[in-house]
Amino acid sequence: MEYETKSHCKYLIALYLILVVKYRKQLLLGQLGQFVKSSIVELSTRSDFTVEEIEIDKDHIHILITISPKYSVSQHVRNIKQQTNHKIWRYATNLKRQFWNEKTFWSDGYFACSVGNASAETIRKYIQEQG
Repeated sequence: MEYETKSHCKYLIALYLILVVKYRKQLLLGQLGQFVKSSIVELSTRSDFTVEEIEIDKDHIHILITISPKYSVSQHVRNIKQQTNHKIWRYATNLKRQFWNEKTFWSDGYFACSVGNASAETIRKYIQEQG
């Protein structure tokens, strides 16, 4: 991961995200999981984030992304969930019996953790040594 440079800032904002399937249903096995992965990677090509790593588990997905400071973390997560939700429902029409008539694939919440090139302890030490 490298620093991005724009006209008035230089940044590296890396996030570790976990998105969970609604009701923790184990639906990300097989083809649907691969479809979700490729959908998120494809979405990143036309959005303001970059997928660094992505891997699926039975009922959740792990994503390491880098984002720009233009949008908040919640806006990026909302974008990913909304866009993939629409694609998933078009791809897997048999999901109705899993979620009744509710067209929601992802649970309401998410896990997000900032990740950087330096540990928090390294930055703390650097700040303490200034001045």
